[in-house]
Amino acid sequence: MNEPTYPQGAALVYGGSGGLGGACAERIAAYGGDVAITYKSNRDKAGQFAAEIEALGRKCSLHQVDLSKPETVTAAFAQAAEAHGRVHTVVVSAGSDIQQPYLSETTEEQWSEVIENDLNGFYRIVKKAIPHMREQGGGSFVHISSAGLLKTPPRDVLSVAPKAAIEALIKYIAKEEGIYNIRANSVAIGVIEAGIYLRLEKEGVFDDKWKEAVKAGLCLKRFGKAKDIGEATAYLASERANYITGQMISVDGGYSV
Repeated sequence: MNEPTYPQGAALVYGGSGGLGGACAERIAAYGGDVAITYKSNRDKAGQFAAEIEALGRKCSLHQVDLSKPETVTAAFAQAAEAHGRVHTVVVSAGSDIQQPYLSETTEEQWSEVIENDLNGFYRIVKKAIPHMREQGGGSFVHISSAGLLKTPPRDVLSVAPKAAIEALIKYIAKEEGIYNIRANSVAIGVIEAGIYLRLEKEGVFDDKWKEAVKAGLCLKRFGKAKDIGEATAYLASERANYITGQMISVDGGYSV
């Protein structure tokens, strides 16, 4: 069986210091791709992922980004392109460290933060990446989305709402940029034992009763791993997926069935 292959250059993973982003970067590297990863404040964790990637024999560069600050988005993309010669794929796994209020209890500050960081941040990335990809003869976007777009979970509006808007942008990229050989897809994830889930579990938000109730509704009676998301992302970023665009692939254990 042939492994995924990648064009010359690197995949730029926004949120590469997080559990999901790090897994995406590691899987791309495992299949033969070079990687650039961004971090907001946790350079040490980003450095750990970079060391793992370099141990696989691939090149990895680190770039600091705050998606709420356009100048850092521009600088990081330019640095990654210079370091690797080309950015062939943008993976967006960055997101706000949200709480889980009901919509009626969501504050103006919470709402503004996720819109500014997640939705507007994605827009800033796209605006920087598209001209580069056009010049380089193509490229791809992979957005780490939510299965909550397909089956609404209570108290997850701060995660799902901005991703719903991003999904519209994904389809516009696919529709408008396909002529330039630019693809755009999403991986809609369910409960994955990484990132925000681990924090909320530690805080007691996700107790045993909640876990068992959620698992009862899954076709596969377990939660996912970060590597599961990395595998799907690595495939969509690869040349094996070169005729897939405008799509959302659910990696959710059957939550949305």
